[in-house]
Amino acid sequence: MINFYVKAIIYLFCFLLSLFGLSSLDYNRFLKQNRVAQAQTLYFIIAFSLAYLMGTMIINLIYFLQ
Repeated sequence: MINFYVKAIIYLFCFLLSLFGLSSLDYNRFLKQNRVAQAQTLYFIIAFSLAYLMGTMIINLIYFLQ
């Protein structure tokens, strides 16, 4: 059960870190005008994807180094 909580905390931390990192990009010039909902959806999909990749890498490194 603790294993689940550790993974959840790692993924949450990675999600917040990816949101912080993505906020520095000016991706408005790559998107169409007046498409706010689609742009926000894309932003969160990218953030979730980065969080999953970073979290999986961190979890695999933790298990590999044990």
